[in-house]
Amino acid sequence: MKKQGILNSDIASTLAYMGHTDRICIGDCGLPIPESTVRIDLAVRFGLPSFMDVLTEVAADMKIEKIILAQEIKEQNPQIEQQVLDLFAETKPDVEYVSHAQLKVLTEDCKAVIRTGETTPYANIILQSGCIFG
Repeated sequence: MKKQGILNSDIASTLAYMGHTDRICIGDCGLPIPESTVRIDLAVRFGLPSFMDVLTEVAADMKIEKIILAQEIKEQNPQIEQQVLDLFAETKPDVEYVSHAQLKVLTEDCKAVIRTGETTPYANIILQSGCIFG
């Protein structure tokens, strides 16, 4: 039994399976998830767990070289955008903004989408894994 880190077996096994440049998405409870993409559903009720709680734990357990956010977050949810940027201020991954429509298309190539209970708009992110050596 694990003592620390991510206890959710689906998230832990997905992260362990990922290689350099593979992607995983963390989304709010309304983000559509393609049938072809693994769904890891953590939503218990509206707001629980929060997007930032899940993102903080995944980011602590994953080497991230790039994050992808919806352009719309800048105007529709600047508080969450700032929290995301603050979380990554030390590690400084590349930050890319795409339209929300494009972000939804990109989820098709993610290893999994983690569904949270978040209900604020555009609280979705794609994390691209970096290389842990070299």
